[in-house]
Amino acid sequence: MNKPARMHPALRLALIRRIHTWLGVFAAPSILFFALTGAVQLYGLHESRGDYRPPAVIERLGMLHKDQVFTLKPKRAKPAKTQNADAGQREHKKAEPKIGVPLLKALFLVVALSLAVTTVLGVWMALAHGRDRKLAWGLLIAGAVLPVLLTLLT
Repeated sequence: MNKPARMHPALRLALIRRIHTWLGVFAAPSILFFALTGAVQLYGLHESRGDYRPPAVIERLGMLHKDQVFTLKPKRAKPAKTQNADAGQREHKKAEPKIGVPLLKALFLVVALSLAVTTVLGVWMALAHGRDRKLAWGLLIAGAVLPVLLTLLT
């Protein structure tokens, strides 16, 4: 009985690189979306608070990131409060977060932005220097269009 032929290590590595490129350009639009919307969510910029009202598109992108729907949450009616209750609310302030929370948010922001930059660089390398440029363009377009189409079905 003959042994099955093994692929040469250099050919195996080349195949792995090509598969990595194909998967990378297909996933790149979603990776960018989640990295950037996640960075916005770190600081709660997708939700209304006090006098702050985010642009509707930021709110919708936050909902798409969190709940996979491109719609706004229905606004809840605020319960009627007396002036004394409002005064009591102002006196009771939130406790300041520990130093680790803002530092962790800053670290995650750097990670999210790094992920976005490295994704863009990877797509550029695949499109500018890859062997399968037409296939890479096709996969990139499919990776961008498919989530949009599926979002329209929700």
